[in-house]
Amino acid sequence: FQLACCCGTAACSLCCKCCPKIKQSTSTRFMYALYFILVTIICCVMMSTTVANEMKTHIPFYKQMCKGIQAGEMCEKLVGYSAVYKVCFGMACFFFLFFLFTIKINNSKSCRAYIHNGFWLIKLIVLAAMCSGAFFIPDQDTFLNAWRYVGATGGFLFIAIQLILLVEFAHKWNKNWTAGANHKQMWNGLLALVTLILYSIAVAALVLMALFYTRPEGCMYNKVLIGVNGGLCLFVSLVAISPCVQNRQPHSGLLQSGVISCYVMYLTFSALSSKPPETILDENNRNITICVPEFSQGLHRDENLVTGLGTTILFGCILYSCLTSTTRASSEALKGIYATAETEVSSCFFTQDFSDAEEHVEKRGGQTVVYDEKKGTVYSYAYFHFVFFLASLYVMMTVTHWFHYESAQIEKFFTGTWSIFWIKMVSCWVCVFLYLWTLVAPLCCPTREFSV
Repeated sequence: FQLACCCGTAACSLCCKCCPKIKQSTSTRFMYALYFILVTIICCVMMSTTVANEMKTHIPFYKQMCKGIQAGEMCEKLVGYSAVYKVCFGMACFFFLFFLFTIKINNSKSCRAYIHNGFWLIKLIVLAAMCSGAFFIPDQDTFLNAWRYVGATGGFLFIAIQLILLVEFAHKWNKNWTAGANHKQMWNGLLALVTLILYSIAVAALVLMALFYTRPEGCMYNKVLIGVNGGLCLFVSLVAISPCVQNRQPHSGLLQSGVISCYVMYLTFSALSSKPPETILDENNRNITICVPEFSQGLHRDENLVTGLGTTILFGCILYSCLTSTTRASSEALKGIYATAETEVSSCFFTQDFSDAEEHVEKRGGQTVVYDEKKGTVYSYAYFHFVFFLASLYVMMTVTHWFHYESAQIEKFFTGTWSIFWIKMVSCWVCVFLYLWTLVAPLCCPTREFSV
């Protein structure tokens, strides 16, 4: 059965019978995510000077091996930002080809669907061949310069999709619980409680950033940006409950603006943490770092611990974003298709995707597999691969510090750079703009029908 999974159309599963049953659609997405994680780890290793030095020290005949595989005298062609660009080029091409291959698949019984859901060993070999083949592209300098701009465009688009889906999530959350309030007053209480918690978090974050990231002298960037972003949160909150918006969108309220405010505060904190440190001379003519919390300077002394933990959390979040962005509801939300208020069913876990598709269970000596796509596909195959294609570009740009690629190292992953700072800050403003547009669009275009 495991051979059928690797070289045939069978769904992958674990060998242990005691494992809980798994759906075919989940198994497929898990395997693609596993490939994504594998290549991401390889990219992190390639950007690590610590790993490179350890390999030189502990691998016998390291120099001869590097010359044998034509990777340079000390394998310099297999490390650094250029190597990451090439590996991510192979991974991006892999997902983009599958995006083209799976367009308009609505039936899991078609030949293309079988290829999408199986042949995992063959696909792993193809992925490895693509990543390796990128190292043999002629005219490397032209390729790297052009691919950098493609990567930046894809990375920005990945961020934009996540922001759009965040706004959609906020609206869907409010609409779901508001629909429940029509039947049970409990939902009104939950709405009020959660809204209060969200705004409490946002206000607390604003106050803490003002305390730890500013000082009476200097820190002008921090003061202006904290004030501007706090003002934007207040502005969108007032717009959300204004009478003109309420007349056109009765479901608009403080819950959505609370979600957006918390996310804006998170991005503001993340941006301020990513800003290059400011230094001034003290009375003894020594350089001291200002505009950052004093305890954070101590944390950055153990660079390996901070980098390892932080990188794991970051790429875990990227993977989570990929998987949650590829549901049928998310792909339809990007097209402007939403559930109507009449079809909303109130639930604390309203994001769970329940399917009424007929399930066929097969037991073949290992983990039980539920074939949940007999009647039709549970998610959009093409959109799934497109999101992972963009995520590949986002990982490439993130690991190589975006536009500060020449000095990038994974050990200095959390060292502040202006490019990362402005990317996060602009993302913050784009998020506010997208949410504000969903509020004022029905007023600007009264003849059009908007549904959020």
